[in-house]
Amino acid sequence: MSRKVMSKVELEERREELIAAHKAETRRNQKTASLSKKERKYLGIGRDEGRATVRHLRMNSKKVNLLTGLIRGKSLQDALAIVEYSSNAAAQPIKKLLDSAAANAVNNNGLNPERLYVAEINATEGPTMKRIRPRAKGAASWILKRSSHINVVLRESEEEA
Repeated sequence: MSRKVMSKVELEERREELIAAHKAETRRNQKTASLSKKERKYLGIGRDEGRATVRHLRMNSKKVNLLTGLIRGKSLQDALAIVEYSSNAAAQPIKKLLDSAAANAVNNNGLNPERLYVAEINATEGPTMKRIRPRAKGAASWILKRSSHINVVLRESEEEA
């Protein structure tokens, strides 16, 4: 079942309605109105942010979330300072991720780097590699080598930084 992609004329006629429907808050079990990539690009949705993702990071997501909770909602400069002086093992990958998201925001969308803040950052569980550790009397136990995926979204703050 394929969805009809709207023409530019239809998009222009329904512009305000589509943008409002796309940004509307929904309950967790409701599906948001989905637009195709071409429709989002034409309407300019997503041009106000910089995104970056790292996948399959060989680190437990619980350990990564300790650091992501500290920088969520902070300005980009504050977040980079926190990460720079953190002893958490996830600090270096998160610093690279923040730099990448900032570069995407500035180069792709023309945002002001001084006004960027960490709007969203989360670490989710990635695939787990299972290994075996031999034990006494011929038994074996599992070693779970966990990994995580980290997503970050930077947006421009409304007030002057």
